[in-house]
Formats: sequence, C-alpha cells, structure tokens
Amino acid sequence: MKKKSIYISYTGGTIGMLKTKKGYVPEPGNLQNNIIYMQEFLKPEIPKFKIKEYNPLIDSSNMTPQEWIIIANDIKKNYNKYDGFIVLHGTDTMSYTASALSFILEDLNKPVIITGSQLPISEIRSDGRNNLLNSLIIAAKYPINEVTIFFNNWLYRGNRTTKINANGFHAFDSPNFPPLLEAGVKIREIYNNKKKSKKNKKKQIKVNNIYPQPIAIISIYPGISYKIIKNFLLKPIKALILCSYGIGNAPQDKYFLNSLKNAIKNQIIILNLTQCISGKVNMNRYASGNSLADIGVISGHDLTIEAALTKLHFLFSQNFSIELIKKKIEINISGEITTS
Repeated sequence: MKKKSIYISYTGGTIGMLKTKKGYVPEPGNLQNNIIYMQEFLKPEIPKFKIKEYNPLIDSSNMTPQEWIIIANDIKKNYNKYDGFIVLHGTDTMSYTASALSFILEDLNKPVIITGSQLPISEIRSDGRNNLLNSLIIAAKYPINEVTIFFNNWLYRGNRTTKINANGFHAFDSPNFPPLLEAGVKIREIYNNKKKSKKNKKKQIKVNNIYPQPIAIISIYPGISYKIIKNFLLKPIKALILCSYGIGNAPQDKYFLNSLKNAIKNQIIILNLTQCISGKVNMNRYASGNSLADIGVISGHDLTIEAALTKLHFLFSQNFSIELIKKKIEINISGEITTS
C-alpha cells in the first residue's frame, strides 16, 4: 500500500523553541535539527511528511486572525498534494486557532490536526515527540476529516476544546463533547465523522475570509458596576460575550440590565456564556436568566469562549445582517454547539 503523505505547518510554539536566559524563544531550524536525529520518525509505520517552517515563527500569544488566514491558505495551497495536515502551534491560543479554522475551512475532506507541546521537543521529558508521532499516525491511518487538536493521547474536536492546565501535560479538554479518539496501547476511535466526510467528498475546499472584529469579553462578578458594562459597550464594539453565573444568570440591578438593553437597541450583540467549565446556558430556568432573555440577550448554549469569539469574528466577516448573525450564532455550523 502506498505510504500516505502528511504536510506539517510549523507556525511556532514551544515544541520547537530554544531555552535562553530570557526563557523559551522560537528558534528557526531548531525543530527540524532535532527531528532528524530521532529514529522513531523514520520507522516504517510513520507516513512520509514534509515540514514547512513559517517565517517568522510565531509565539502563539501573538496569533491574530491574519495568521489564521495564512494557515488556512497554506493548507488550501497544498490540499491536493497531501493526504492530511498537521499544524504545530503554541498551546496558549491553540483552541482559538482550532476553532477559527473550523469556520474558515469549508467542505474539508482531509484531517487537519493541531498539536504542540508543553516542553520543547529537544528536552528529554518533552511531550512533543509523543504528540507529533501520534498525530502523524492518526492523520495517515485514522483520519477524521475535520479540524482537531491532539494532545496527551487524546484527539478532540478543535472547536470544542479549551486549555485547562498551564503546567501539566494534560493541557486541553473538551468539556461538552466527547473525545474523538484515544491513543492508548491501541488507538481507539470514539467518534468517527465518516458520514460528514462522504457528504463533502466531491466538494472543493473553500477558505472563508475572517477579519479582526471589535468584540469584548467580560465575566460577571459579585458587585460588578453597571458603569464597567457601559464602558465595555462603547462604540465601535459590535458584540459582547457575557460570561454569566451557572446556566446564564446575572444580577437583577436595573442599571446593569438597562445598559445591556440599550446596547442591544444599538445593534450590539450580547452573547451569554456560562463561567462554568462545562454545561450550557438555559436562561429560562431562573428569573435572573429570564430577565436577560427578555431584553434580547442571546444564548451561547455550550459554546466555549474560544469558539464563541472566533464564530463571531467569522460571522461579522461575512457581511451578514445583525439579525442573521443573531440567528446563526445559535445554529450549529461546524460541530461547535449543542442546541438541543
């Protein structure tokens, strides 16, 4: 059987960084210079792969929508030459990039796995080797044709992930959607997207535009002043992601509610997410949530902050009307939301 070929976009991140007196920094050539001496990457079960190193390399703290489009166009340019794609990325904004790419890459019929590490691949205890080796094997032999994140032996739907640990190797989780695959002693597929893959098989991949949008995020806390909310809602803001208590509850202070109500009248979208790590918004259960629904606050259901933010970036970039954006934010586009 012909060996599959995988394209690796090395955008930056810890996996290829070098330790200096000022901390870890991106170092051109460092990743490849280490991999060529690692015999496990030459084993027969590993597919052929090519590494494209970005110039400049990007610390993921510096990722913007412009870089999301660069990554997407890189995949599109090489789409017909390779069987799958791996994006090496820093962990800090990995879930944002994964979520964004799930909206940008339309009619995807090949796997796009985003991975990285908590320690550089050059270090003896690095998780980078395991993450990259498993990503190569999964992309070639167990392809799930959507944007995913592989980390610490688990493959997740990218737009369902969030970073949960700054120090441990189990850095990511998918609180409201099960993992797609587990790489244990045996590779175990938990979820398979073959139905979707078959549907998109004959379609040509499309890269949707996405541009930076003025969107704010604020977490409600006890005693929050309505004046703070008002400042967050000043023009040119287009949307506010409101991280509320529990299943979507908020203070009943009339000034607080009026600030939101006036913003909605001025065509600013208010999207309600829960502060909890898992669960979903249900503004009909308590009066303190119902008051938000009554003034036009939209439920984010079980969207992660990363998926909500990138979805709003995407929707505003399509020049949809405000009313259409309000409808689409609650509709599943790419597996990012559970509405039932």
